Amino acid sequence: MFKTLRDKLLGASKQAEKELDPQLNLDYESFRPEERDSGAVIRESHLENVLWEMELALLQSDVAMEALEEMKEIIKKRLIGLRVENKAAIAPTIEKALKASLVELLSKSEFDSNILLEKRDSPLIIAFVGVNGTGKTTTIARITHWLKENGKSVVMAAADTFRAGAIEQLELHANRLGCKFIKHQAGGDPAAVAFDAVEHAKAKHRDIVLIDTAGRMQTNSNLMDEMKKIKRVAKPDLIFFVGDSLAGNDAVDQAKKFHEAVGIDAVVLTKLDVDAKGGAALSITSAIGKPIAFVGIGQEYEDIMPFDSAWIVERIFA
Repeated sequence: MFKTLRDKLLGASKQAEKELDPQLNLDYESFRPEERDSGAVIRESHLENVLWEMELALLQSDVAMEALEEMKEIIKKRLIGLRVENKAAIAPTIEKALKASLVELLSKSEFDSNILLEKRDSPLIIAFVGVNGTGKTTTIARITHWLKENGKSVVMAAADTFRAGAIEQLELHANRLGCKFIKHQAGGDPAAVAFDAVEHAKAKHRDIVLIDTAGRMQTNSNLMDEMKKIKRVAKPDLIFFVGDSLAGNDAVDQAKKFHEAVGIDAVVLTKLDVDAKGGAALSITSAIGKPIAFVGIGQEYEDIMPFDSAWIVERIFA
């Protein structure tokens, strides 16, 4: 069943899927119980083996139990009591419901990256948050490259003033990419750096400000307070949480804490090239209800792509 599901998804966008298989109805209403005078009724017992198979497959793809339970409830609600033409129709109907349930969850993960490219009267300000080691600074560099390739001017702000190495790393990327870099001395006020970057962008009519923040542990209240200060001073239009796709449930817990502290608008998943199935996309989306904006898929500046749900599903069921 899962091989069939995977094959239908390979390389397909959502629109392409509909064109490829017009019989695959993704209208969620079509899976609600309907009354008929004849046919076979799908009962919970029909779902036991399928749900067990699904659970094993998704756990192997690093999908958190919270997301799994949500999927199981969606499938049960959609199928139990549904009448189909005959017993032979039960299995394909369940397969369609599995696909539709996954699409429903991932529909929370739709982020229109084109909003970053829209023309504005003032600079678009994006702050990046996340713990050390997730690839936050490198992600900022990759998104800078993507923005510049799309004709946007970028100002980088080194608001991680707690580590001199972080400032140097971001400055190196800024020099390589040919964009303006704003920094203060190590140990300075991170909010002041963010403020200066925004003011520079306004004065020089730059398009976008990308603010790097310290790799704050989500349990450190003092550092969380500092991040709230950056938010008050810089007034970012978007806050991106950068999560390590290999971190499993830790990434989900981190996302929850950051969302509670400052409010996350979207997520960037890194290290999907390092044997990560993509289950973190389902898990984080289920946990905080926010979209995945980009995924990191390699080591070069070019190795970042806007989130594509079909691509993630392909990885999950590969």
